[in-house]
Amino acid sequence: MAIRNKLYFASDFHLGTGTYPSSREREDRLVRWLDMIKADAAEVFLMGDVFDFWFEYKTVVPKGYIRFLGKLAELNDAGIKLWFFKGNHDMWMFDYFEQELGATIISNELEIERNGKKFYLHHGDGLGPGDTFYKFLKGIFRSKLCQWLFARIHPNLGVGVANYWSRHSRKVNLSKEDNKPGEQEWLVDFCNQLLQTHFYDYLIFGHRHLPLDIKLNDKSRYINLGEWVTACSYAVFDGETVQLLYFEK
Repeated sequence: MAIRNKLYFASDFHLGTGTYPSSREREDRLVRWLDMIKADAAEVFLMGDVFDFWFEYKTVVPKGYIRFLGKLAELNDAGIKLWFFKGNHDMWMFDYFEQELGATIISNELEIERNGKKFYLHHGDGLGPGDTFYKFLKGIFRSKLCQWLFARIHPNLGVGVANYWSRHSRKVNLSKEDNKPGEQEWLVDFCNQLLQTHFYDYLIFGHRHLPLDIKLNDKSRYINLGEWVTACSYAVFDGETVQLLYFEK
């Protein structure tokens, strides 16, 4: 039996986007990936935009994703630690995944140390300079008042409106994806600023849909996890180093 000692990181599955068959195909691929990593994973970090939209009413959650959630429950039952990060598409997570999957929900950044290596983890939205309008909207959407008001809307209407907004938001973001890729990434700028006052071996993000592994200095690396609509990329820490890999590419 393999020793469970690896950390796995993945982001931007956007389950629910596209046609139902395409979303189901993505879900089945994710289940196969979770099946593969189950043998040696100690912790799994799902770093935002797992769903294209998510809102937990008091007694209702969005339907679907049964196979994916069931596989996560299997990992939790096997003793594998699960972490869920709120992304810009699924920021309205409350306690459902904590209760059902034993997961820890992360609203912003998470700093951890494993085997002597320091990690800075964040979905990646709202960081760095610019994007003032989104940062303003994020503050509104995460407010208790906004969440309370949305919960008053019947799910048939609320989820429909939210899905429309989610599709619009994704199109806008995709139109910006060619915006200074690579070493001029705004998240690279953010990391370099952060490293002036703090040290991390690895700074790992999602959000940008660009699988990237960039050396920031002699000891620190910026890693973007990419996405699962086309690239199916993820990262793994084996106790010594982090690798950016692809599943069934």
